[in-house]
Amino acid sequence: MRLAWMAVGLLALASFAAAQDPAREAEETVAGTVEVARQAQAAGDAWAREKAELQDDWRALQSETAYLEQRTAAETERVDAKQARADELRRRLAESTRLAASLQDTMDVILGRLETRVAADAPFLSDERGARLTELRRELSRPEASPGEKLRRLLESLQVEAGYGATVEVYQDRVDVAGEELFVDVLRIGRLALFWRTPDADRVGWYDPAVLAWTELPRKHRRDIGLAMEMAARMRPTEPVSLPLGRIAP
Repeated sequence: MRLAWMAVGLLALASFAAAQDPAREAEETVAGTVEVARQAQAAGDAWAREKAELQDDWRALQSETAYLEQRTAAETERVDAKQARADELRRRLAESTRLAASLQDTMDVILGRLETRVAADAPFLSDERGARLTELRRELSRPEASPGEKLRRLLESLQVEAGYGATVEVYQDRVDVAGEELFVDVLRIGRLALFWRTPDADRVGWYDPAVLAWTELPRKHRRDIGLAMEMAARMRPTEPVSLPLGRIAP
């Protein structure tokens, strides 16, 4: 009998347990669904955050790319401008080198003509003019001197030579008169005439361009040549004088 009751109790418990399983399963199912939803929501939130970060990075990369493209375009333009400038400078350098060589040849020709002209000119200030031309020749031969400096020196020498035609002066020099060397005062009247007088004013003469030699003049010209020298030296006011500018007959 006790065994029968025990069997009935077990059956009752089994029936109660069987009655409890669907509710537990439903609860577990709901709990699982909620967990899955929670995880899905968490994953969605994480993806949304990652997506927002990726979008920010994309926008930043786009901005940086646009900036770099602008910088690249600007640098390319600057490089092109510098290249064009370098090409122009190379062209100018080549042209300058060509012009410098041409200018050097021209200056050498002009100097040669000037040396010839001075050599054939009346013999006044020979040492001074010869030294100037020697220095000018040395200056034009210097490779380190600029073409501009060489041209300036050449023009200065030409101006000095040209200036002799419009000035008068008295200077001392040694001249050869018929084989006799005399220390004299020389009166230069432009490039027109050269007269000489001994320091004691006893003898006078001139450079005769017809014979290319220093010659002596008659004593009657002493006064006029002396007056002309004093006027040239600004020792007396200027006044008309008669000087023998042509060929003197003996």
